[in-house]
Amino acid sequence: MKKILLSQQSENLKYYKANLHCHSTISDGRKTPEQLKEDYKAHGYSILAITDHEVFIPHGDLSDSDFLMLGGYEIEASGLGSKTCHLCFIAESESTDEQVCFSPSYLWGNAKKNSKYAKVNKKESMLYRKYTDRGIKKLIKTGQKHGFFVTYNHPTWSLESYPEYTRCTGANAMEITNYGCAVCGYDDDNGHAYDDMLRAGGKLYCISTDDNHNVFPDSSPDCDSYGGYIMIASPSLKYGDVIKALKSGAFYSSTGTNIHTGPEIKSIVLDGNEVTVKTSDARSISYIPCSRDCQIKNAAHSQSINEAKFKVKESEKFFRITVCDLYGYKAYSNAYFLK
Repeated sequence: MKKILLSQQSENLKYYKANLHCHSTISDGRKTPEQLKEDYKAHGYSILAITDHEVFIPHGDLSDSDFLMLGGYEIEASGLGSKTCHLCFIAESESTDEQVCFSPSYLWGNAKKNSKYAKVNKKESMLYRKYTDRGIKKLIKTGQKHGFFVTYNHPTWSLESYPEYTRCTGANAMEITNYGCAVCGYDDDNGHAYDDMLRAGGKLYCISTDDNHNVFPDSSPDCDSYGGYIMIASPSLKYGDVIKALKSGAFYSSTGTNIHTGPEIKSIVLDGNEVTVKTSDARSISYIPCSRDCQIKNAAHSQSINEAKFKVKESEKFFRITVCDLYGYKAYSNAYFLK
């Protein structure tokens, strides 16, 4: 039986470019929310979640017919040494305005003075966060309980390794790439971590984000914006439609730079035991399953490909697709579970 897992040819859906991890002057970013909206809109984005550290201040007033602002914020739980765990909470409803898991001890910089503008749910706040399996899982579950889409962020920058990041398998998504960290020199291409989390029993999605702070101007090669994003398939830019698409995994991730748009995944179709992937010009298309039976189709030297077919074993629990373009930038599908 043929199953369309992803397609940009749907008459009822449009793909919107989104960044779900972003910082403004409310915490430690250099641009105001208003500036971020205008700059991302100018670079072809339709959706932005400003996720300032430890302070939830929604920016729904900046949304318009062509641009949607999602509410959100980022929290952390610190461990021994430099180890830490960062989570973004994205509000699933535009009416959500209460912050959970608030902890004054984690406030710093501009977030400290701007926390007075946040509406805190005192019953669901934690004055002390524990960097333990139980403590991290409690943060994730509390966020989800109160209507937040929870993402696990930049495991490489956080100095987390297996099995530390596998305690976040209950999150809705994890950052398979973090452009802001990559610009700083970290190897935050986390496909291996995503596979570990899936094999540990997680059924979470993967996202590429900017995690931008805009210390350098957009014209600089060190600019940390417009390089990590997701393409969300939604019938409209209405808040509810976008969140529904996000929660159902109707998106793929891609990477590039502020001057080079990353590769596209145009369609993924499963027909019996064969999956067909169509893409923009690519150097390689990879099939990554639960087992060791990975497959890849490579383009001939100095040429490109736009399609690949792979055999799917019935014994596989899941598979995902990675596309690498001629410049070395990658796009990633979410994991598709076969049973």
